[in-house]
Amino acid sequence: MARTFEDIRADALTLTFEERSWLADELWESMLTQEERGIQQEWLAVAEQRIDEIEAGTATLIPADEAIARARASLKNDRLL
Repeated sequence: MARTFEDIRADALTLTFEERSWLADELWESMLTQEERGIQQEWLAVAEQRIDEIEAGTATLIPADEAIARARASLKNDRLL
């Protein structure tokens, strides 16, 4: 007999925090389309490249408060157009 959603949910809630995190991640991944998986891989590649640039000292770093201010100004300008 097939287990119900409620049974599976109850069992999942008995897992440790770490196990629930792994399960949630696997469930989320199972819902992605092939296109979304490709996009995710591209973002990961960009992030890894940027980490490499930071570690190599070739990246120009911007303080968080300045980056946020720039982003807000850019959004404000876009709304005005």
